[in-house]
Amino acid sequence: MTRPALLLIPGQLNDAELWRDQIAGLGERADCTVPDITGGGDLESLAQAVLAAAPERFSLAGFSLGGYVAVEMARQAPQRIERLALLDTAIVPDSPARARGRRQLEDLAALPGRFHGFGNQLLRSYLAAGNLGNAAIVARIRDMTERLGPEVFVRQSRIPRKDGGDVLAALACPVLILCGEEDAITPLADHAAMAALVPQASLVAVPGSGHMTPIEQPEAVTRALRDWLDRPLRRAHRPGRLSRS
Repeated sequence: MTRPALLLIPGQLNDAELWRDQIAGLGERADCTVPDITGGGDLESLAQAVLAAAPERFSLAGFSLGGYVAVEMARQAPQRIERLALLDTAIVPDSPARARGRRQLEDLAALPGRFHGFGNQLLRSYLAAGNLGNAAIVARIRDMTERLGPEVFVRQSRIPRKDGGDVLAALACPVLILCGEEDAITPLADHAAMAALVPQASLVAVPGSGHMTPIEQPEAVTRALRDWLDRPLRRAHRPGRLSRS
């Protein structure tokens, strides 16, 4: 029996290491692929590149920046997506404060010295309080961000974030919205608002996790994705409800 295709899109300064535990846990259930989104400068071109390399039909999960890419893929080719999962992400453009924060981090990335993406102060924003002292989690994140480097960080930071509410409202496929209960970057309340746009969405709040849920609580994320993969398929979108403007 052929396993269904599952695309797992990482976030900013993330690669396949982000999804390591999910790939291992779902390997018997799905054919997992992690697209590379480190090279594009906008959501449209990133989505087009992932779609060009993807099977005709697939399930799609996006984390953080990868969630924006996943929603853009659903905007461009909703008929190809069997299921959609959005993890610790958002569907709105950056607020002025968020945009200023990105510019400040870009300036820091350009400073001389070793780049590891997540200093101690920034880690406190990204991880649940109980995980800050977990050396394995911290090392795993820093190794990944160092490997990708400051150029990727700046390029991905400058990608304009788009409003995706119209895309979500048009979907009829199984949708999972998942967020760490302590996510300070993309809070749980925002995910509840996203889920409210999609009547068939499942909202999962993960205890003991901040923003980096696939790494902080891998078993909970794998379990939620497995349940989502087991949900019956429906049509990918509701004709007439998706704006193409």
